[in-house]
Amino acid sequence: MYKKIMVPVDLGHTEKLDKALATAADLSKVYEAPVQMVAVTTTAPSAVAHNPEEFARKLADYAAAESARHGVAFAADALTSPDPAVDLDETLGREAHAIGADLIVMASHVPGLTEHVFASRAGYLASHTDISVFVVR
Repeated sequence: MYKKIMVPVDLGHTEKLDKALATAADLSKVYEAPVQMVAVTTTAPSAVAHNPEEFARKLADYAAAESARHGVAFAADALTSPDPAVDLDETLGREAHAIGADLIVMASHVPGLTEHVFASRAGYLASHTDISVFVVR
């Protein structure tokens, strides 16, 4: 049913990704679909990495560790954006199409006051793409 699964990840909050990664791994096993982690960073130094190259290495290491933990191969795709806070949703949507993903498995969080005013990342992506989005809370 699914041919390629994309999982957006935030390396600054890996502790909140366990359920989404486990779900993606399970779906990967069922459908024999490759899984690609996608993360977006800025060109400026951040709390996660000093530069995009270091960010890409950290993402690759994280993908390797999660691959061993879940028994599936997570590929790593680090993208760079001048301002991820502004264009993260569009960047993820474009990348999902570019890699040929037909399912996005995405971690969410318990909605708070801001989600009643502004759409969550997962909600925005689900509403603005033609790809199936599985939001895991």
